[in-house]
Amino acid sequence: MKKLIAFLFFTAISYASLACPVCDRNKKNALEKLSHGSTPNSSWDYIIVIAMIIIAVATLFYSVKWLIKPNENSRSHIKYSFLNEQ
Repeated sequence: MKKLIAFLFFTAISYASLACPVCDRNKKNALEKLSHGSTPNSSWDYIIVIAMIIIAVATLFYSVKWLIKPNENSRSHIKYSFLNEQ
């Protein structure tokens, strides 16, 4: 049952993210055919979106990296003040 619900959920999301045939006819390039709504008006819009993607990917990378291996080996680190009390 869980697989069916997950399948229907992801199918609905993927279908909703595609543009309708009317939008496909009215838009010029392939990038614009992926979604409804307005499209970027200038090259600055693409630069801003690319910069935001780079920042988000870098943040995700360092968050996972430091979560897995924090490299806090110094005995003077604040975590040892809590660990030594127990």
